[in-house]
Amino acid sequence: MASDRLPVFSPEEQAVYSLISSRGGVMAKEIASALGLTRQAVNHLLFSSPLMHELCYQDESFRWHALIRQAPVHEGLYEFSGWYGTVREFLDTREDEWLSGLQEGCRRIGRNLNDARGLFHSFLDCREVMRILFRDLSGMTDPSFLNWELVFELRINRARMIRIYADVLVITPDHVFSLEFKMKDKVNPDEVLQAAKYCPFLEVVFGPHCEICPALVLTASSDLFDFVPIGKTDMLLPVCSGDMLFNVFNEYLGFLA
Repeated sequence: MASDRLPVFSPEEQAVYSLISSRGGVMAKEIASALGLTRQAVNHLLFSSPLMHELCYQDESFRWHALIRQAPVHEGLYEFSGWYGTVREFLDTREDEWLSGLQEGCRRIGRNLNDARGLFHSFLDCREVMRILFRDLSGMTDPSFLNWELVFELRINRARMIRIYADVLVITPDHVFSLEFKMKDKVNPDEVLQAAKYCPFLEVVFGPHCEICPALVLTASSDLFDFVPIGKTDMLLPVCSGDMLFNVFNEYLGFLA
């Protein structure tokens, strides 16, 4: 049974990463001055926080850099993605080209491509659901959604300090949708937790200006859209079938308001 507890990061950790991510290179003393922290506190975070080990590095001039920038387009995100591009690029890419590109990207980021349990079929199943979503959006909103960033198979585990795995990210100007796909028709509490568990990490990666919106997508079901508890917490997670994924986006972005 997965733990009901989600990771918690201090405001100081999030603030330090946001500052590093918003600049081209910053020294510890500059971080301390900008955030009103002591040098000791900043150095402690920089050298002991798993987040900093995973998401940042120090150059030869002792300046700190973030591996993923907190501004569209999110520079560096490609390096952790099986497939990365805009919605427009995704829709313009043929199925065979997309699958080949995803497989190549998965090898690059160290994603296991063992197809014994139907992995490639699940990739194509996921692709079809996303195409249906964007077809639905095209009839409900202006075409600016074509410029949203889209990630398939996010893998952040470079320093082996933390692990951030996500099936699909859809990155809008103000929201990041983290979608966990399962080719099932029943809600499993452990899979609800799995869909939610990376939210605290993604909040750090994308910064305070983006709301992280997790959801569990059950592609073997139909006409499903509900909110279920995350473990024993008071938090609720959207669960939907593939044909109802539009409703998750509408819940946060209000297309039908």
